[in-house]
Amino acid sequence: MAWFSKKPRIATKETAPEAGEVSSRMKGLWAKCEECDEIIYRQDLERNLNVCTVCGHHMAWPARARLAALLDEGTFEEHDLGLEPQDPLGFVDSKKYKDRLRSTRKALGEADAFLSCTGRIEGRPVSVGSFIFEFMGGSMGSVVGEKVTRVFERAYERQCAAIIFSASGGARMQEGIFSLMQMAKTSAAIARYREVRKPYISVMLHPTTGGVAASFSWLGDVIIAEPKALIGFAGPRVIEQTIRQKLPEGFQRSEFLLEHGMIDAIVHRKDLRAKLAQLLGLLG
Repeated sequence: MAWFSKKPRIATKETAPEAGEVSSRMKGLWAKCEECDEIIYRQDLERNLNVCTVCGHHMAWPARARLAALLDEGTFEEHDLGLEPQDPLGFVDSKKYKDRLRSTRKALGEADAFLSCTGRIEGRPVSVGSFIFEFMGGSMGSVVGEKVTRVFERAYERQCAAIIFSASGGARMQEGIFSLMQMAKTSAAIARYREVRKPYISVMLHPTTGGVAASFSWLGDVIIAEPKALIGFAGPRVIEQTIRQKLPEGFQRSEFLLEHGMIDAIVHRKDLRAKLAQLLGLLG
C-alpha cells in the first residue's frame, strides 16, 4: 500500500490518539498554580476563591466572580453599561486600537476594563468598582476613568462607602493624554467625595501599577492588599535599570509595603468580605 493511501490505519499503541484526545477532552478542567506548579482541579480552585489549595497563592479572580462573592446576594446592580471606549487618536501599533477593542470585547464579553456597580455588604450600602485585568491589562483609558469617577459620584449622592478593587498595568497608551487626564479626574472626584465623610476603601490586587497606583488607588482612607501583590508605579526591572542598583528582596510586594507603612493591611481572599464588613461598621 502506498504511503499516501487514504485507507484508515488500525490504531496501534504508537498511533492511538491517547494523549492528544485526553488533553483536548480535559482542557479547562485543571489549572496549574504558577507559584508551586501544583495541578488543581478547577472546581476545587473555584470553591477556594481561586486560591491555590496547596500553597495559598492568590491567582487571578474574575471581577464578576469577586463581586458576587463579596456583595450580599441579590444586591448587585451594574451601572454605566452604555459607556464604551472610542479611538480619539486613530491609534495604530501592531493593529488598530479599534480592532483591538472589538476583538477583546468579543473574547471577554466585557465593554472595557472596569466594572461599576452598587450593592450591600452585610446590609450596608456600597458603591463599588472592580478592574478587569484581562481586558488590555486593566489599562485605564478615558472610559475607565469616567467609570471610576462615577463610583465616587454615586457614593457622594447616596452618602455611602466607596470600594475600588484595583488591578492594572496603568494608563492606556492608545489614548495618550486622554488616558493621563484620568489621574487628575479621579483624584478630584475623591476630593469632592470627602465632603460626605464616608470611607473609601482601596483594595490593591496583583498587579496595581502605573497611573492607577499613582492616583486613586493610593488615596483610600484604608488601603488593603492581597498577599504578594505587585504594587508600585514602575516595575522593579525598570527601576533597577534606571538607578543601576539592586532592589531589596520582595520590593514592591504587598508584604514589603506593609512592613514600611505604605498600606494598612494584607487580607487573605477568604477573609476579605468579613474585613470589609468590619471596616464599614467602624467607619461607615
